[in-house]
Amino acid sequence: MCFSGIASFETPMIDAQAFLRQAKFKGFDFFTGVPCSFLTPLINGVLNDSDTRYVAAASEGESVAIAAGAWLAGRETVVMFQNSGLGNAVNPLTSLNYPFRIPTLLICTWRAGPGLKDEPQHELMGEITPDLFEVMRIPHSLFPSQDEEIAGRLDDAKAQMVQSGLPAAFIMQKGDVADQDLGDASPPIAAGPGKVDDRLSGMAPASRYSALERMLSVLPETAAVIATTGKSGRELFTLNDRRQHLYQVGSMGCAAGMGLGVALNTEKPVVVVDGDGALVMKMGTLATIGAYAPKNLVHLVLDNGTYDSTGGQPTVSGGVDFAGVAAAAGYAKGVRCDDLDGFAAALTEALKDGGPTLIYLKIAPGSLKELGRPTVTPPEVAARFKAFLAEA
Repeated sequence: MCFSGIASFETPMIDAQAFLRQAKFKGFDFFTGVPCSFLTPLINGVLNDSDTRYVAAASEGESVAIAAGAWLAGRETVVMFQNSGLGNAVNPLTSLNYPFRIPTLLICTWRAGPGLKDEPQHELMGEITPDLFEVMRIPHSLFPSQDEEIAGRLDDAKAQMVQSGLPAAFIMQKGDVADQDLGDASPPIAAGPGKVDDRLSGMAPASRYSALERMLSVLPETAAVIATTGKSGRELFTLNDRRQHLYQVGSMGCAAGMGLGVALNTEKPVVVVDGDGALVMKMGTLATIGAYAPKNLVHLVLDNGTYDSTGGQPTVSGGVDFAGVAAAAGYAKGVRCDDLDGFAAALTEALKDGGPTLIYLKIAPGSLKELGRPTVTPPEVAARFKAFLAEA
């Protein structure tokens, strides 16, 4: 659903709780995003509501990935950000939600919208916000500004998401929601720096394929595995295709965010297989994971120092202490490994002791020759992964 014309800023505004009552009635109970002054009343309303969950993301793209994971784990999700952040979210919306058919309700504010004088950094995005949704084929409408509009707009958006399996969007203008004070909601703060453990032997690095093979030998059948885009997922598929595996085919850097969304909504162990280049792209996710601290999340970083899928160009990971950064960000533990025995021992302990834990393994560049790609389509991968998570 699209719209045209200029809305009046003198239209009646709604109360945040009026919107949330209807949203919860329609099943939406998991919210994530990045604040905007236009969104303040709605975010405050969510934080004040004990029946909803809000996860504060480090970036808009990360929030889309978190919501995708939450949806796979059975939640109906809402992602909120300002239109300047819509550009940050384009990648996962088009290369994660679209191929895997993962819906979410987007609430995007319209800074520098029609008739609104705003800061210069919002000028261009204000002009093109509806056009961006059009280009991404995301149906959109104005956010409801009157109580009698709320149920109908939500019904329309949900019907579109059910039909397409894809996101739908509300574009929120200034003053759509009345002021809402923030109550006593406690901010998510990491418990403190975690422990850093070295399992270094000085041995020559193993291959990624061998590391994934050892990982599978340790993981219980109950563990869900999310593999970052590129050759990690392709090699995991080659080793053993299982319904508890999700192979990201795009959205580089979003595996950890998706893993967080899953881990916060299931009791099953959740293992993220990440790469050095992918994690560097969205290192803010380490802070988000550290703050929300899901004990069932194990974050594996296989570092070969290259962008292996694109010809082996070097990454900037050589000077990055991933385990130390994770521990400083609030992970319970960061472990440095350079051989498969230490890697397997660290993974076994992480699954037993609780986390979140980041396990870093230095691996050799390169991959299997003539490596194939998953033959299961992304929608099929998502559907069976979601079914697996739903099982008791």
